[in-house]
Amino acid sequence: MAQETNQTPGPMLCSTGCGFYGNPRTNGMCSVCYKEHLQRQQNSGRMSPMGTASGSNSPTSDSASVQRADATLNNCEGAAGSTSEKSRNVPVAALPVTQQMTEMSISREDKITSPKTEVSEPVVTQPSPSVSQPSSSQSEEKAPELPKPKKNRCFMCRKKVGLTGFDCRCGNLFCGLHRYSDKHNCPYDYKAEAAAKIRKENPVVVAEKIQRI
Repeated sequence: MAQETNQTPGPMLCSTGCGFYGNPRTNGMCSVCYKEHLQRQQNSGRMSPMGTASGSNSPTSDSASVQRADATLNNCEGAAGSTSEKSRNVPVAALPVTQQMTEMSISREDKITSPKTEVSEPVVTQPSPSVSQPSSSQSEEKAPELPKPKKNRCFMCRKKVGLTGFDCRCGNLFCGLHRYSDKHNCPYDYKAEAAAKIRKENPVVVAEKIQRI
């Protein structure tokens, strides 16, 4: 079998165009197509009038053709296996080279990063206790400066208003009874504000004087 595999040429496709590999011993056809071809020949021989005598010898010829087809299949499988083993052996030989390259790159990265770690270690410093003392004293001084929340009370009757109080333009807060200006004697001049607003919105338009020549 080894001598036959060495003498076989490269793989070739089946002559019928089925997509499988053929063999020159089977007229360039694969095993399946070759069996079908033999069956067709046998059927045509049986249909002929002279096929009566050859009909008795047909089982032996069928078995011989099947054995030949199996032998060709084994040869093709052996050739395909040898090619696959060769293709597998190629990357296996290249693996040590890639491992050496990765080890060299890792060792270079370790050499580059090692001095950086040595320099960064003495830079770390701890905060001195003298710095924390003035910060605590300043926080203690700022604590009493927080303004107290104001209670919402009416400026006139000192009644608790809460969120329902009314802010007046004089700057004071009043309840629902004292919110009007005539109830709490509001000092704000609404007339002057209205007059100023009217002047801004309605400026006086005056035509330019005619210059005499």
